[in-house]
Formats: sequence, structure tokens, C-alpha cells
Amino acid sequence: MTLSDLTQRTSEWLRGVGPMHDVVISSRVRLARNLSGMPFLRKCSVEQQTDILNRLRQEILSGGLARGVFYVDVAAASPLDRQLLVERHLISRPHAEAEHPRGVAISADETISMMMNEEDHLRIQSLRSGLQLHDAFEQINAIDDRLEKDLDFAYSNRYGYLTACPTNLGTGLRVSVMLHLPALRLTGELEKALHAGRDLRLAVRGLYGEGTDASGDFFQISNQITLGQSEDDIVETFLTHVVPEFLQYERKAREALVKRNLVEIDDKIHRAAATLRSARRMPSEEMMALLSMLRLGINLRRVDDVDLKVVNELFLMGQPAHLQKIHALRPGAAVNRTEMTSEERDVFRAELLRQRLGGQ
Repeated sequence: MTLSDLTQRTSEWLRGVGPMHDVVISSRVRLARNLSGMPFLRKCSVEQQTDILNRLRQEILSGGLARGVFYVDVAAASPLDRQLLVERHLISRPHAEAEHPRGVAISADETISMMMNEEDHLRIQSLRSGLQLHDAFEQINAIDDRLEKDLDFAYSNRYGYLTACPTNLGTGLRVSVMLHLPALRLTGELEKALHAGRDLRLAVRGLYGEGTDASGDFFQISNQITLGQSEDDIVETFLTHVVPEFLQYERKAREALVKRNLVEIDDKIHRAAATLRSARRMPSEEMMALLSMLRLGINLRRVDDVDLKVVNELFLMGQPAHLQKIHALRPGAAVNRTEMTSEERDVFRAELLRQRLGGQ
């Protein structure tokens, strides 16, 4: 499998299936682990970093941990390929931008990615579409158990698993959900809902994690504390308290939009659809905002001629690295062309949107 092959299908986090998928875009469970007897990554020499990478890669690729696992040498990958992996939520931005030896192993269906030499020696991620935290946790727990048969992870009887960042100390477990919250923004209730999340000691981030914007009304909500809680407790807290609260906030806001002024919300939705189907230039941020409105319209049943799956795909296919890869696969594309200009991307993005949405 090549990275270009990934552009021919929707990533797991945007497949648009699974429970509560109208609001819960995806569920993610991540484990942080470090090899015993080795310094944390920032204290490692390049030789130690290389040794860690080789040990983990060998164990992961020979362990039968998931179906069709393939490896990407992130350090040797092109900037375009690294950006593609970020857009698909298979590696983090810091992992893409670092300069030391590093890699990632990815399952064929993209539900599992295992970053080697990110902030910790190993970060295992299980990703599911919709609200499927139990399934994600069971898979990642099985992988962790399998790896611990042959690898000795740094562990303290007092503190639990030892991690580079103190907030991951203990279980090393981060649970997060990606939420689509357009109605909360439109009703002016978004900050109130996010403040309630922060009161629950949750981290609220944008589309691509820490330091990124909430493009397309997407928000990542995750736990901040792992010490003093069991893995099961963290997952159950999300399922019984965190997600239901945000679901209630967003769904009430959607009901309010329809009841308060149906004509106004219909106008916003159909103007978005018309622009997406007719524009000749489309910057990325504008696309995300318009697709967000269109997705809301489909879920409110105000739009019946667009498949939700198509909208979810366009959120991803319209991102810069995906556009570049798709453009390179077109008949007659310049073989040696390495990067489109921003203007060319905006024009090609608009063309792709018109084609997929039946525009002119």
C-alpha cells in the first residue's frame, strides 16, 4: 500500500457511520508508553532514538497486532506525505514536523496507528467513526497486552506508567471524541458549552489538536488527567457524562434553530450548498465553513439531494495534501510537479467540489 492509495477512500475518522454520528464524528483512544531503561525522547541521543525506533518497529511489524499493518518512515517521508498523514489523523503535527528518527505503523483500515518517537517512545491510537469508545479501548488494550509480552515499559508501582508529560502519567490513556457543533456556534451557545467542558477538566482543541483552530465547527474533547483513575473509569466517564452532555447541548441548539427561524437557517444552508456547487475559487477555510453548514442541513433534513458520505469525504479531500495527491493522479498531470500554488489549490478545490456535489 502507498500513501497515494489512501486518497482514494475516506479516513476512518470521517466515514460518517457509527452511533451518534450526526454529532460525534469519531472516537479515539490513545496510549502513551516508554521503554524501560531508556531516557525520555528529549534526553535521548540520536543513536538511542534510532535504537528505540528499530526495536519498536521490529516488534510491531512482526507482532500481528492488526490487519495489514504497513510502516512509514516519517523522517524520510516528503513534507507532502507527512501532511497527508496529519490530515488523516494518523500522526500528530509535532510528529510530522520533528527532525529526529521517527516512524508510524498503520493498519490497513486506518483504525490503528502507532507513532514511534513522538513525544513518548510509543503512542498507540485506536480510531473509530461515531461513538465507539468501548470498541476502540478493547482493541488498544489488546495491542498493549500483546506488546507487553515482549517489551518492558517504564512503570512505577506508585505512579503507574511513566510518560514524558506529567498529564499522561498513570494509565497513559487519553480518550477523545471529535464533535461537530455548528448549531451551538449559530445560536451563540458554543462558549458556554465549551466552558462547561473545561469545568469538567477536559481539554478542548481544534481539528488537528493542540494549538489548532476549530475549522468546520469540529472540536476535539479529551481528558486531561490520567493519574489516579483507572482506564475503565476514564472511558465510562466519557460515555456516561461527557458525550451525553455535549450531545444534549448541540441537539437542543439544532431544535432551537429550526423553531426560532426556519427560513433563516434554510437560507444559510442553501446558500452554502449553492456556493459549493458554483464557486470557481475556494479557499480551505471557506470550504470547511460551507461544508459544515451543508452537513448540518443534511442532519436537519433540510437537504435531501446530497449524501452525507460525500460531504464527509470532501472535508478530507479538500485539504491541501489530499488535493495535491488527487491532482497528481489525474491524466496528463505533470510528472515532476511537486507542489501546487495556493491559487491553484483554490481553483482545483472548487472544481472538485462542483464535480462531487453536482454543480456547474
